[in-house]
Amino acid sequence: MAEATVYIVDDDAALGDSLRALFMAMGFDAHWFASGQALLEADLASGDACVLLDGISLLDRLRELHPRLPVVIMTGYADVPLAVRAMQIGAADVVEKPFQEGAALAAVRNALARGGGGGDSATGGIDGLATSAGLTPRERQVLDMIVRGQANKVIAADLGISQRTVEVHRAGVMRKTGTRSVAELVRRALGPEGGVRDPQRNPRRQ
Repeated sequence: MAEATVYIVDDDAALGDSLRALFMAMGFDAHWFASGQALLEADLASGDACVLLDGISLLDRLRELHPRLPVVIMTGYADVPLAVRAMQIGAADVVEKPFQEGAALAAVRNALARGGGGGDSATGGIDGLATSAGLTPRERQVLDMIVRGQANKVIAADLGISQRTVEVHRAGVMRKTGTRSVAELVRRALGPEGGVRDPQRNPRRQ
C-alpha cells in the first residue's frame, strides 16, 4: 500500500512529472494537476494525503473545502510576507524554488505527520515559543515583528537599531528555536492560537 497520497499542483509539466516520479519512487500515491481548478474538481482521497501547491492563490479555497488536508506551498518568491501569509491561511510549510527533491519530500512528510490543522500545538504560540527557547526581550520583539511579516529594514527602523543588528537577533531567534526557515518559525510561533500581539517597543534597549 502507498505511504500516503500526494497531490502536486504546478503548471510546469516537467517539474510536476519529476515530483510525481519522486514521490511514486518513495512509496507515495502521487498525482499531478496542471491547475488548481483541476485539483478542486478531483475526487480527493479521504485518508492520509497532502497537497504540494505552487503559489498561495488557491490556498484559501482549498482550506475551506478540505480543512484537514495539509498543504505545502512551493514558490519562487519565498519572502517573509509571503511565508507569513501562507502560515496564517493555514499552510503546513513553504519551500522555495528551485529546491532539492529532498526538501520537498521532507516538507510533505512533516506536513503529513502534523496533519492539516496548521500550527504546532506544543508551542503555545509566541509566548510559549519565546519562553521555551529562552529568547531575550529584544529577540522576542524581533520574533513578533517577523511573524507580522515585516522585513529586516522595517524592523530596524521601528526599533531604532541597525539592519545588521536585526539580522544578528534574527539569527539568534532561529538558532534558539531550532528552526531552519521563516516558514517553520512562523508556523511554530503562531501555534494553535494563530494570533500575534503588538510587540513591546523600547527602541533604545539592545
